[in-house]
Amino acid sequence: MTEKHIIIDGSMGEGGGQILRSALSLSMITGTPVTLKNIRAGRKKPGLMRQHLTCARAAAEICDGDIGDIGVGSAELTFAPGKIKAGDYHFTIGTAGSTTLVAQTVIPALMLLDQPSTVRLEGGTHNMKCPPYEFIEQCFLPVLRRMGADISSELYKYGFYPAGGGMMSVAIGAAKSLNPIEMINRGKEKNLLAEAFISKIQVEIAERELKVVGKRLDWTEEQLKVRNVSHAVSPGNILLLKLEFEQGVEIVSGFGAFGISAENVAKNACKAANRYLNSEVVVGPYLADQLLLPMALAGGGQFTTLRPSRHLKTNIDVIQKFLGVKITLGEIKPGLWLVNVG
Repeated sequence: MTEKHIIIDGSMGEGGGQILRSALSLSMITGTPVTLKNIRAGRKKPGLMRQHLTCARAAAEICDGDIGDIGVGSAELTFAPGKIKAGDYHFTIGTAGSTTLVAQTVIPALMLLDQPSTVRLEGGTHNMKCPPYEFIEQCFLPVLRRMGADISSELYKYGFYPAGGGMMSVAIGAAKSLNPIEMINRGKEKNLLAEAFISKIQVEIAERELKVVGKRLDWTEEQLKVRNVSHAVSPGNILLLKLEFEQGVEIVSGFGAFGISAENVAKNACKAANRYLNSEVVVGPYLADQLLLPMALAGGGQFTTLRPSRHLKTNIDVIQKFLGVKITLGEIKPGLWLVNVG
Protein backbone atom coordinates (compact mmCIF):
# COMPACT_ATOMS: atom_id res chain seq x y z
CA MET A 1 0.00 0.00 0.00
CA THR A 2 1.26 3.48 -0.82
CA GLU A 3 1.49 6.36 1.65
CA LYS A 4 -0.68 8.44 -0.67
CA HIS A 5 -4.35 8.88 0.21
CA ILE A 6 -6.74 10.20 -2.41
CA ILE A 7 -9.89 12.12 -1.56
CA ILE A 8 -12.61 12.34 -4.22
CA ASP A 9 -15.73 14.48 -4.15
CA GLY A 10 -18.53 12.31 -5.53
CA SER A 11 -20.46 15.39 -6.61
CA MET A 12 -17.82 16.28 -9.22
CA GLY A 13 -18.79 16.19 -12.89
CA GLU A 14 -21.81 13.99 -13.53
CA GLY A 15 -21.91 12.92 -9.88
CA GLY A 16 -22.89 9.27 -10.44
CA GLY A 17 -21.86 5.75 -9.56
CA GLN A 18 -19.07 5.51 -12.14
CA ILE A 19 -16.93 7.68 -9.86
CA LEU A 20 -17.25 5.09 -7.10
CA ARG A 21 -16.62 2.10 -9.39
CA SER A 22 -13.53 3.56 -11.07
CA ALA A 23 -12.12 4.74 -7.73
CA LEU A 24 -12.55 1.30 -6.16
CA SER A 25 -10.93 -0.44 -9.16
CA LEU A 26 -7.96 1.90 -9.23
CA SER A 27 -7.55 1.85 -5.47
CA MET A 28 -7.25 -1.95 -5.58
CA ILE A 29 -4.81 -1.91 -8.50
CA THR A 30 -2.53 0.85 -7.20
CA GLY A 31 -2.83 -0.02 -3.51
CA THR A 32 -3.83 3.57 -2.82
CA PRO A 33 -6.40 4.28 -0.07
CA VAL A 34 -9.27 6.47 -1.17
CA THR A 35 -12.00 8.43 0.56
CA LEU A 36 -15.16 9.21 -1.39
CA LYS A 37 -17.41 11.99 -0.13
CA ASN A 38 -20.83 13.08 -1.39
CA ILE A 39 -21.29 9.74 -3.15
CA ARG A 40 -23.75 9.94 -6.07
CA ALA A 41 -24.64 13.49 -5.10
CA GLY A 42 -25.84 14.12 -8.64
CA ARG A 43 -28.62 11.54 -8.42
CA LYS A 44 -32.25 11.80 -7.25
CA LYS A 45 -31.47 9.26 -4.52
CA PRO A 46 -27.91 10.12 -3.45
CA GLY A 47 -25.63 7.81 -1.51
CA LEU A 48 -25.01 4.11 -1.98
CA MET A 49 -27.72 1.99 -3.55
CA ARG A 50 -27.60 -1.79 -3.18
CA GLN A 51 -25.51 -2.36 -6.31
CA HIS A 52 -22.94 0.27 -5.22
CA LEU A 53 -22.72 -1.28 -1.77
CA THR A 54 -22.09 -4.64 -3.45
CA CYS A 55 -19.32 -3.06 -5.54
CA ALA A 56 -17.61 -1.82 -2.39
CA ARG A 57 -17.99 -5.11 -0.54
CA ALA A 58 -16.77 -7.08 -3.57
CA ALA A 59 -13.69 -4.87 -3.86
CA ALA A 60 -12.94 -5.33 -0.17
CA GLU A 61 -13.28 -9.12 -0.38
CA ILE A 62 -11.09 -9.44 -3.46
CA CYS A 63 -8.19 -7.56 -1.90
CA ASP A 64 -8.75 -8.07 1.85
CA GLY A 65 -9.56 -4.38 2.06
CA ASP A 66 -11.41 -2.34 4.65
CA ILE A 67 -14.48 -0.28 3.75
CA GLY A 68 -15.59 0.60 7.25
CA ASP A 69 -19.17 0.64 8.48
CA ILE A 70 -21.27 1.52 5.45
CA GLY A 71 -24.75 0.66 4.24
CA VAL A 72 -27.45 1.64 1.77
CA GLY A 73 -27.68 5.44 1.73
CA SER A 74 -24.13 6.06 2.97
CA ALA A 75 -22.72 9.20 1.38
CA GLU A 76 -19.10 8.64 2.35
CA LEU A 77 -16.67 5.74 2.54
CA THR A 78 -12.97 5.21 3.03
CA PHE A 79 -11.47 2.22 1.27
CA ALA A 80 -8.12 0.85 2.44
CA PRO A 81 -7.08 -1.84 -0.07
CA GLY A 82 -4.95 -4.87 0.65
CA LYS A 83 -3.38 -7.37 -1.73
CA ILE A 84 -5.54 -8.54 -4.64
CA LYS A 85 -6.00 -12.29 -4.65
CA ALA A 86 -7.32 -14.64 -7.31
CA GLY A 87 -10.20 -16.92 -6.40
CA ASP A 88 -13.75 -18.05 -7.01
CA TYR A 89 -16.09 -15.28 -5.92
CA HIS A 90 -19.86 -15.06 -5.55
CA PHE A 91 -21.67 -11.78 -4.92
CA THR A 92 -25.42 -11.30 -4.52
CA ILE A 93 -26.89 -7.83 -4.87
CA GLY A 94 -30.28 -8.77 -3.43
CA THR A 95 -32.22 -6.45 -5.75
CA ALA A 96 -32.39 -5.80 -9.49
CA GLY A 97 -29.22 -3.74 -9.13
CA SER A 98 -26.83 -4.19 -12.04
CA THR A 99 -24.61 -7.26 -12.03
CA THR A 100 -22.75 -5.91 -15.06
CA LEU A 101 -21.63 -2.79 -13.19
CA VAL A 102 -20.38 -4.86 -10.26
CA ALA A 103 -18.48 -6.99 -12.78
CA GLN A 104 -16.86 -3.91 -14.28
CA THR A 105 -15.64 -2.88 -10.83
CA VAL A 106 -13.70 -6.08 -10.14
CA ILE A 107 -12.62 -7.20 -13.64
CA PRO A 108 -9.71 -4.71 -14.02
CA ALA A 109 -8.03 -5.85 -10.81
CA LEU A 110 -8.48 -9.59 -11.35
CA MET A 111 -7.43 -9.67 -15.00
CA LEU A 112 -3.94 -8.39 -14.16
CA LEU A 113 -3.11 -11.30 -11.84
CA ASP A 114 -0.98 -14.34 -12.66
CA GLN A 115 -3.70 -16.79 -11.59
CA PRO A 116 -7.26 -17.28 -12.89
CA SER A 117 -10.47 -16.24 -11.12
CA THR A 118 -14.20 -16.62 -11.53
CA VAL A 119 -16.85 -14.17 -10.42
CA ARG A 120 -20.50 -15.20 -10.14
CA LEU A 121 -23.04 -12.40 -9.71
CA GLU A 122 -26.73 -12.45 -8.85
CA GLY A 123 -29.14 -9.55 -9.32
CA GLY A 124 -30.26 -7.54 -12.33
CA THR A 125 -28.87 -8.38 -15.75
CA HIS A 126 -31.18 -6.16 -17.83
CA ASN A 127 -31.89 -2.81 -16.18
CA MET A 128 -32.69 0.66 -17.42
CA LYS A 129 -29.68 3.02 -17.43
CA CYS A 130 -27.21 0.13 -17.04
CA PRO A 131 -25.40 -1.90 -19.70
CA PRO A 132 -27.30 -5.14 -20.33
CA TYR A 133 -25.45 -8.44 -20.21
CA GLU A 134 -25.18 -8.62 -24.03
CA PHE A 135 -23.38 -5.27 -24.09
CA ILE A 136 -20.69 -6.59 -21.76
CA GLU A 137 -20.42 -9.90 -23.63
CA GLN A 138 -20.39 -8.57 -27.18
CA CYS A 139 -18.98 -5.03 -26.92
CA PHE A 140 -16.74 -4.72 -23.85
CA LEU A 141 -15.11 -8.12 -23.31
CA PRO A 142 -14.05 -8.59 -26.97
CA VAL A 143 -12.01 -5.38 -26.75
CA LEU A 144 -10.36 -6.58 -23.54
CA ARG A 145 -9.43 -9.81 -25.33
CA ARG A 146 -7.88 -7.80 -28.16
CA MET A 147 -5.79 -6.05 -25.49
CA GLY A 148 -4.50 -9.38 -24.20
CA ALA A 149 -6.98 -10.28 -21.47
CA ASP A 150 -8.18 -13.87 -21.10
CA ILE A 151 -11.80 -13.31 -20.22
CA SER A 152 -15.24 -14.73 -21.01
CA SER A 153 -18.75 -14.56 -19.57
CA GLU A 154 -21.90 -16.64 -19.27
CA LEU A 155 -25.54 -15.78 -18.58
CA TYR A 156 -27.51 -18.34 -16.54
CA LYS A 157 -30.73 -16.45 -15.78
CA TYR A 158 -32.18 -13.17 -17.00
CA GLY A 159 -32.87 -10.66 -14.26
CA PHE A 160 -35.25 -7.95 -15.42
CA TYR A 161 -36.08 -4.81 -13.45
CA PRO A 162 -37.69 -4.55 -10.91
CA ALA A 163 -37.55 -8.18 -9.70
CA GLY A 164 -33.95 -9.05 -10.58
CA GLY A 165 -33.14 -12.67 -9.85
CA GLY A 166 -30.66 -12.98 -12.70
CA MET A 167 -27.29 -14.68 -12.65
CA MET A 168 -24.14 -14.24 -14.71
CA SER A 169 -20.49 -15.18 -14.34
CA VAL A 170 -17.13 -13.98 -15.61
CA ALA A 171 -14.10 -16.27 -16.04
CA ILE A 172 -10.83 -14.36 -15.90
CA GLY A 173 -7.53 -15.92 -16.90
CA ALA A 174 -4.01 -14.83 -16.04
CA ALA A 175 -3.12 -11.96 -18.38
CA LYS A 176 -0.65 -10.05 -16.12
CA SER A 177 -0.65 -7.06 -18.47
CA LEU A 178 -2.64 -5.34 -21.23
CA ASN A 179 -1.50 -4.05 -24.61
CA PRO A 180 -2.49 -0.70 -26.16
CA ILE A 181 -4.80 -0.89 -29.17
CA GLU A 182 -6.22 1.54 -31.71
CA MET A 183 -9.87 1.65 -32.77
CA ILE A 184 -9.90 4.45 -35.33
CA ASN A 185 -11.70 3.08 -38.39
CA ARG A 186 -14.61 0.67 -37.93
CA GLY A 187 -14.23 -0.99 -41.32
CA LYS A 188 -16.98 -2.68 -43.30
CA GLU A 189 -20.42 -3.49 -41.97
CA LYS A 190 -20.71 -7.14 -40.95
CA ASN A 191 -24.11 -7.59 -39.33
CA LEU A 192 -27.12 -5.53 -38.30
CA LEU A 193 -29.59 -7.34 -36.07
CA ALA A 194 -32.61 -6.48 -33.91
CA GLU A 195 -33.59 -8.83 -31.08
CA ALA A 196 -36.70 -8.27 -28.98
CA PHE A 197 -36.43 -10.30 -25.77
CA ILE A 198 -39.61 -11.04 -23.85
CA SER A 199 -40.28 -12.94 -20.64
CA LYS A 200 -43.79 -13.81 -19.48
CA ILE A 201 -45.44 -11.11 -21.62
CA GLN A 202 -47.35 -11.15 -24.90
CA VAL A 203 -45.30 -11.80 -28.01
CA GLU A 204 -47.25 -8.98 -29.66
CA ILE A 205 -45.11 -6.48 -27.75
CA ALA A 206 -41.93 -7.80 -29.33
CA GLU A 207 -43.54 -7.89 -32.75
CA ARG A 208 -44.65 -4.26 -32.46
CA GLU A 209 -41.14 -3.20 -31.51
CA LEU A 210 -39.60 -5.05 -34.42
CA LYS A 211 -42.15 -3.63 -36.85
CA VAL A 212 -41.00 -0.12 -35.95
CA VAL A 213 -37.34 -1.11 -36.28
CA GLY A 214 -37.93 -2.63 -39.70
CA LYS A 215 -39.69 0.49 -40.91
CA ARG A 216 -37.35 3.10 -39.39
CA LEU A 217 -34.05 1.38 -40.17
CA ASP A 218 -35.23 -0.34 -43.38
CA TRP A 219 -34.20 -3.76 -42.10
CA THR A 220 -35.50 -7.03 -43.52
CA GLU A 221 -37.42 -9.74 -41.67
CA GLU A 222 -34.21 -11.78 -41.46
CA GLN A 223 -32.74 -9.00 -39.32
CA LEU A 224 -35.68 -8.92 -36.90
CA LYS A 225 -35.83 -11.66 -34.25
CA VAL A 226 -38.19 -12.39 -31.36
CA ARG A 227 -36.40 -14.05 -28.42
CA ASN A 228 -38.72 -15.72 -25.91
CA VAL A 229 -36.81 -16.02 -22.63
CA SER A 230 -37.70 -19.05 -20.51
CA HIS A 231 -35.05 -18.75 -17.77
CA ALA A 232 -36.19 -15.56 -16.03
CA VAL A 233 -38.01 -15.14 -12.73
CA SER A 234 -40.14 -12.17 -13.75
CA PRO A 235 -41.81 -10.48 -16.72
CA GLY A 236 -39.56 -8.31 -18.81
CA ASN A 237 -38.77 -6.88 -22.22
CA ILE A 238 -35.65 -5.47 -23.82
CA LEU A 239 -34.98 -4.53 -27.43
CA LEU A 240 -31.36 -4.89 -28.54
CA LEU A 241 -30.01 -3.48 -31.80
CA LYS A 242 -26.64 -4.97 -32.69
CA LEU A 243 -24.49 -2.92 -35.05
CA GLU A 244 -21.45 -5.01 -35.94
CA PHE A 245 -18.51 -3.74 -38.01
CA GLU A 246 -15.07 -5.21 -38.70
CA GLN A 247 -13.37 -3.29 -35.89
CA GLY A 248 -16.13 -2.82 -33.38
CA VAL A 249 -19.61 -3.62 -32.15
CA GLU A 250 -22.23 -1.26 -30.78
CA ILE A 251 -25.36 -2.48 -29.02
CA VAL A 252 -28.24 -0.09 -28.50
CA SER A 253 -30.91 -1.07 -25.99
CA GLY A 254 -34.50 -0.07 -25.34
CA PHE A 255 -36.28 -1.24 -22.19
CA GLY A 256 -39.96 -2.00 -21.97
CA ALA A 257 -41.69 -0.47 -18.94
CA PHE A 258 -45.16 0.38 -17.69
CA GLY A 259 -46.43 3.54 -19.34
CA ILE A 260 -44.08 3.31 -22.33
CA SER A 261 -45.50 1.89 -25.55
CA ALA A 262 -43.64 -0.72 -27.55
CA GLU A 263 -43.53 1.78 -30.40
CA ASN A 264 -41.79 4.41 -28.28
CA VAL A 265 -39.29 1.88 -26.95
CA ALA A 266 -38.35 1.04 -30.54
CA LYS A 267 -38.36 4.64 -31.78
CA ASN A 268 -35.90 5.73 -29.09
CA ALA A 269 -33.62 2.77 -29.79
CA CYS A 270 -33.70 3.48 -33.53
CA LYS A 271 -32.81 7.11 -32.92
CA ALA A 272 -29.70 6.08 -30.97
CA ALA A 273 -28.80 3.45 -33.58
CA ASN A 274 -29.08 5.98 -36.41
CA ARG A 275 -26.84 8.39 -34.54
CA TYR A 276 -24.13 5.73 -34.54
CA LEU A 277 -24.78 4.44 -38.07
CA ASN A 278 -24.74 7.94 -39.56
CA SER A 279 -21.34 8.63 -38.04
CA GLU A 280 -17.91 7.14 -38.69
CA VAL A 281 -17.05 6.32 -35.08
CA VAL A 282 -15.93 2.90 -33.86
CA VAL A 283 -16.82 3.20 -30.18
CA GLY A 284 -20.29 4.12 -28.95
CA PRO A 285 -20.81 6.58 -26.07
CA TYR A 286 -21.23 3.99 -23.29
CA LEU A 287 -18.34 1.80 -24.36
CA ALA A 288 -16.17 4.92 -24.54
CA ASP A 289 -16.60 5.38 -20.78
CA GLN A 290 -15.69 1.77 -20.09
CA LEU A 291 -12.58 1.58 -22.27
CA LEU A 292 -10.81 4.47 -20.57
CA LEU A 293 -9.68 2.51 -17.52
CA PRO A 294 -8.26 -0.59 -19.30
CA MET A 295 -6.52 1.62 -21.85
CA ALA A 296 -5.02 3.68 -19.03
CA LEU A 297 -3.79 0.45 -17.39
CA ALA A 298 -2.30 -0.60 -20.75
CA GLY A 299 -0.45 2.69 -20.90
CA GLY A 300 -2.01 3.79 -24.16
CA GLY A 301 -4.67 3.47 -26.82
CA GLN A 302 -6.88 5.44 -29.18
CA PHE A 303 -10.46 5.29 -30.35
CA THR A 304 -12.98 7.39 -32.20
CA THR A 305 -16.34 8.16 -30.65
CA LEU A 306 -19.24 10.59 -30.65
CA ARG A 307 -19.15 13.88 -28.74
CA PRO A 308 -17.74 13.03 -25.28
CA SER A 309 -20.33 12.96 -22.53
CA ARG A 310 -20.00 14.55 -19.11
CA HIS A 311 -19.85 10.97 -17.83
CA LEU A 312 -16.70 10.27 -19.89
CA LYS A 313 -15.01 13.50 -18.83
CA THR A 314 -15.69 12.75 -15.18
CA ASN A 315 -14.19 9.29 -15.55
CA ILE A 316 -11.06 10.84 -17.03
CA ASP A 317 -10.73 13.06 -13.95
CA VAL A 318 -11.00 10.06 -11.61
CA ILE A 319 -8.47 7.97 -13.54
CA GLN A 320 -5.93 10.78 -13.59
CA LYS A 321 -6.07 11.08 -9.80
CA PHE A 322 -4.59 7.57 -9.56
CA LEU A 323 -2.52 7.08 -12.71
CA GLY A 324 0.04 9.33 -14.33
CA VAL A 325 -1.46 8.90 -17.77
CA LYS A 326 -2.47 11.65 -20.17
CA ILE A 327 -5.92 11.42 -21.75
CA THR A 328 -6.87 13.93 -24.43
CA LEU A 329 -10.03 14.59 -26.44
CA GLY A 330 -10.09 16.19 -29.86
CA GLU A 331 -12.73 16.73 -32.54
CA ILE A 332 -11.36 15.47 -35.86
CA LYS A 333 -14.38 16.76 -37.75
CA PRO A 334 -17.97 17.55 -36.80
CA GLY A 335 -19.38 14.64 -34.81
CA LEU A 336 -16.16 12.59 -34.89
CA TRP A 337 -13.95 12.73 -31.79
CA LEU A 338 -10.60 11.09 -31.07
CA VAL A 339 -9.82 9.91 -27.54
CA ASN A 340 -6.09 9.40 -26.99
CA VAL A 341 -4.76 7.65 -23.90
CA GLY A 342 -1.06 7.90 -23.04
